[in-house]
Amino acid sequence: MLENIEVMRIKRFAANTAGRDFAVGDIHGHFTRLQAALDAAGFNPAVDRLFSVGDLVDRGPESLAALEWLERPWFHAVRGNHEEMNVSAFREGNTDLHFCNGGAWFYALSQDERADVVLALEALPLAIEVETTHGIVGIVHADVPYGRWPDFKLSIETGTPAEAEHVQAVAQWSRSRINSGDNAPVAGISAVVVGHTHLRQPAVLGNVFHIDTAGWMDGHFTLLDLTTLRCTPPINPKIAHDWD
Repeated sequence: MLENIEVMRIKRFAANTAGRDFAVGDIHGHFTRLQAALDAAGFNPAVDRLFSVGDLVDRGPESLAALEWLERPWFHAVRGNHEEMNVSAFREGNTDLHFCNGGAWFYALSQDERADVVLALEALPLAIEVETTHGIVGIVHADVPYGRWPDFKLSIETGTPAEAEHVQAVAQWSRSRINSGDNAPVAGISAVVVGHTHLRQPAVLGNVFHIDTAGWMDGHFTLLDLTTLRCTPPINPKIAHDWD
């Protein structure tokens, strides 16, 4: 069995002074579709960076490609609930939940291949901070507990094990904000970008940008410019936010 690795809970990035920074919603093993979206946006890997809200794997046909993408110097991701399910299945044997949520590809791999996947996914941070001209943008998979970014950071970096476990679960699994339409901003940060819940169009609640527009299903990948906070493709106000 693999030894547990030391995980960086929050990864911080200085401002990109040479190019653009984008965030993208859940990928779920559809990296060819993602590449097409990047090409359409004129993404330049020599100067631009792409930040993922997590859920790189499961459900799609190219989950194993996540390892290749994570080696690219311009691609960075947080750990979503599907990454967490992969790790938990391997380390603790909690396979049922993972298998029925698109994880069958993982069990078709050899034990060594599974170990390589787990090492890559387990190393992902729970949150990312990116400096921009209008302040720091935070990235998590699902939601920010407490409604204050500094409190969230403090809990996952220095909290008790029980507190850290609770905060991690909210960050990776919660849908309370989007389900309730909570417009209260997250304090202590310029903006927060999340995925986890697939929508027809991006939704902005307070300063929280929900950008999983089901590019992995029958929707499209939304790219959010972290400096302008504008989406590519642009938001169409005539399309409902919910998935009918």
